[in-house]
Amino acid sequence: MPAYKDLSREELEAQKKELELEFEKVKQKNLKLDMSRGKPSTEQLNLSMGMMDVLRSDSDLVCEEGVDCRNYGVLDGIRETKQLLADMMEVPKDNIVIFGNSSLNIMYDTVARSMTHGVMGSTPWMKLDKVKFLCPVPGYDRHFTITEHFGIEMVNVPMTPEGPDMDLVEKLVAEDASIKGIWCVPKYSNPQGITYSDETVHRFAWLRPAAEDFRIYWDNAYGIHHLYEDKHDYLIEILMECKKAGNPDMVYKFASTSKISFPGSGISAIAASDANLAEIRKQMKVQTIGHDKVNQLRHARFFKDISGMVQHMHKHADIMRPKFEAVLDTLERELGGLEIGSWIAPRGGYFISFDAMEGCAKAIVAKAKEAGLVMTDAGATYPYGKDPKDSNIRIAPSYPTLEELKTATEIFVLSVKLVSIEKLLEDI
Repeated sequence: MPAYKDLSREELEAQKKELELEFEKVKQKNLKLDMSRGKPSTEQLNLSMGMMDVLRSDSDLVCEEGVDCRNYGVLDGIRETKQLLADMMEVPKDNIVIFGNSSLNIMYDTVARSMTHGVMGSTPWMKLDKVKFLCPVPGYDRHFTITEHFGIEMVNVPMTPEGPDMDLVEKLVAEDASIKGIWCVPKYSNPQGITYSDETVHRFAWLRPAAEDFRIYWDNAYGIHHLYEDKHDYLIEILMECKKAGNPDMVYKFASTSKISFPGSGISAIAASDANLAEIRKQMKVQTIGHDKVNQLRHARFFKDISGMVQHMHKHADIMRPKFEAVLDTLERELGGLEIGSWIAPRGGYFISFDAMEGCAKAIVAKAKEAGLVMTDAGATYPYGKDPKDSNIRIAPSYPTLEELKTATEIFVLSVKLVSIEKLLEDI
């Protein structure tokens, strides 16, 4: 079929009538499908069930430090778990601190600490007239929720195929001392699946911000979440690059096992310079006696080492890959050539980013909901939930079964077609 924009009013109306009949048939099925969040499926969670058997009532629960993991002690993580996550994050184990079950929690704490106590001796942000963060868009809604919660002004920075628009990032941080940070998901970004290029990482490391307390919040959530064994994206390690550029303290790097073992019951870590970690440990001594060492030990003994973790992620990929391909095949088959949407085929991560015609995203999500498909709210991938073009929609293929996903994607493309035709008819 030719592009919709090339059809006459009569042809568009005929298409609309045909699609509406199809849509009514779908509605009558009373489906309940959910593509709203990037949750691992039950099948993926089952891959980690062996972790439940690693520790038993008669297990030796003494870690490499010689500490009984059932008791107090070891504030910043047991040695074997630090080694495991350090290898996953590609940093020396002396440069990481293990936290609890969520990297989001670490990011929240890091912003909160900066608000109340400042960053390495600088003025606490709460005492400043204005604090801003740069936000690559489309991006991760939970990042934006943290900064909004603290009243931090968010400034949109467009994403490119290489990562954030670095010309704009360099200009803004150099000119404005009220800009204190930037959110980044540098590998298989949420939601586009873009991996920052070598040049982008180098330019981040060489930033010369006006604010001495500026930090890059480097959320490497999908560092080993590849879909294909033979087609990986590669990301330069930012901590070492910052050190080489004379900016060792400029980055906080976050990661967790949330989408590796059990979301909500995994382990998380921050990697940073010695000076940054010294400050973080100071807060931790007040905040906690130490995080769950039994869970840390369970993870270390289940995966054994980074090789075991990588092999485990191959099993995740075998489950995820057919789902991503099912969505991408349907998008191409049903929407290819119609010029009413565009998308990126990622090599890893958890999402597919879809850009509809301008002014259509909210209507498409609402239309899909009518047919029983719940999706991420349109606008969620932008600060304050406001997509200036109302075009970006985040597709999360992981949670539904493959059959449910095929049905869900059919509903989605049907909704895209109907809303797009209505928009074109309005504009004729």
